[in-house]
Amino acid sequence: MGAVFEAALGPAYVGTAATSVKLPNKAEAEVTMSTGLRPKIGKVDLDFGWTYYFYPSGGTPPPGTLANINYVEFVARGSTDFGESVHFAAGSGYSPSYSNTGAWSDYSAFGVAVDMPRKLLPPDLTATISGGAGYFWFGNQSASLGGFPLPDYLNWNLGLTLVRKDIHLDLRYYNTNLSREQCFVLTGDLSGGFGGQINPVSDPLGRVSNWCSATFVAKVWYAFN
Repeated sequence: MGAVFEAALGPAYVGTAATSVKLPNKAEAEVTMSTGLRPKIGKVDLDFGWTYYFYPSGGTPPPGTLANINYVEFVARGSTDFGESVHFAAGSGYSPSYSNTGAWSDYSAFGVAVDMPRKLLPPDLTATISGGAGYFWFGNQSASLGGFPLPDYLNWNLGLTLVRKDIHLDLRYYNTNLSREQCFVLTGDLSGGFGGQINPVSDPLGRVSNWCSATFVAKVWYAFN
């Protein structure tokens, strides 16, 4: 469950969002606060801003997990249209300390969306097929967390978005190239199992997690304009 609010004045904007989560440190929500500028150059819409990720505590975190995983990310994005039905976007985000681990992160991604012909749909319905891919690079964590780098990885998605008036339905497939061992190192999944390949530095017990496996997500929301 979640909610999003944004206000804009000219190219400037501020926004906030809240989403329920289930994380190893017992945080029960992710609250983001964003601000930035969205100028337009020719046919290209740009977005330069930053986002602060805040995770309010839902209880005492288990031993070995970070209590404070709040962090800030700086972003730059651009999008443009090719004709009336093809849309392209790309961007990058950088954090000096991803999830407060001390490891810098750099995420770059692109996406393409194609609107289905209106003549094939009911008059009050629009449909868009879209997909994207991105890559995460990480630096080394702080010495207190082992000092080793978090695993880099590729992720991608493909889906269909239906819109009728202000009601949106998105059906989407997500996947990554993370192994189950890499997933445990990245997420710290306390429900993860054993029996994986042992890494004496990052995963000496051979812990594994299924949190990064392929998944299908259906999302419904109402846009207040």
